[in-house]
Amino acid sequence: MKISEIQDKIIKLKKEHDICVLAHSYQAREIIEVADYAGDSYQLSVAASKATNKTVLMCGVRFMAETVKILSPQKKVILANPTAGCPMAEQMDKELISGVKKQFPDYTVVAYINTTAALKTICDVCVTSSSAVKIVERIENDKILFLPDCNLGAYVQSQLPHKEIKLLQGGCPIHAVVDVEDVKKAKSLYPDSLILVHPECVPEVVALADYVGSTSGIMEFATKSDAKSFLIGTEMSIAEHLQYTNAGSGKRFHCLSQKLLCPNMKITTLLEVLGCVSDGDDFGEEIILDDETVASAKSCIDKMIELGD
Repeated sequence: MKISEIQDKIIKLKKEHDICVLAHSYQAREIIEVADYAGDSYQLSVAASKATNKTVLMCGVRFMAETVKILSPQKKVILANPTAGCPMAEQMDKELISGVKKQFPDYTVVAYINTTAALKTICDVCVTSSSAVKIVERIENDKILFLPDCNLGAYVQSQLPHKEIKLLQGGCPIHAVVDVEDVKKAKSLYPDSLILVHPECVPEVVALADYVGSTSGIMEFATKSDAKSFLIGTEMSIAEHLQYTNAGSGKRFHCLSQKLLCPNMKITTLLEVLGCVSDGDDFGEEIILDDETVASAKSCIDKMIELGD
């Protein structure tokens, strides 16, 4: 069966079964094309909360599906591939951070949205990569415990030197593996390219960038820029998506490093999406969260919305 035929079936079935399909920007192109909404994890959660569909299918990783459920507890939320996790989100659990909080009782706990629902229940406020600097700046307390990504936290610290930010040793293993030598090699191949990187990269790489921002920020910057060549320092699918969305513009998009491949984002297939929107229950996993978890985790997200506006 051709990819286009599978896509046509998915589009037909999702309408018949009243399913809203969400696809994170790191998903494969063939999945992005059948989604009702594509974007970063928080953008997708907000889109899902506004959609009228009773069922939401998340093509992404588990913490993203949990966030959708937190913001839309009345909806049925399905994770397309149950094994799609996030190593960063799974690095720190509720028990560990409860202990850390006791060591730093006067610190405001800031959780990157790339955390589990359970961990969000004991944090004060969430942030996204695009809103982290703004939100931390607006927190009245100058003492911040930032988790789990020490690289994003270090970037926030560099922008807000007047804040005292305690970092824990966590982060995205995909972004963090890119080093200065990778940047130099890529720049030697494409010397006229602007370097656009995600703040989950290590500080030494961030320091070499022409632009630092979230996935959506990188895509917007590259699309609006007058430059003609770009090295994209985030999951390699973004370079591909930019090639499609800017086709005919004369722009060239190159992956900063071949290391920028997230297996958890690549594990979901188009045929699994088809299975999830079909009648059977053999595909995907429904996300179930108890009322207490939803209420406590939502408080953390609500504070993010309040400070981020």
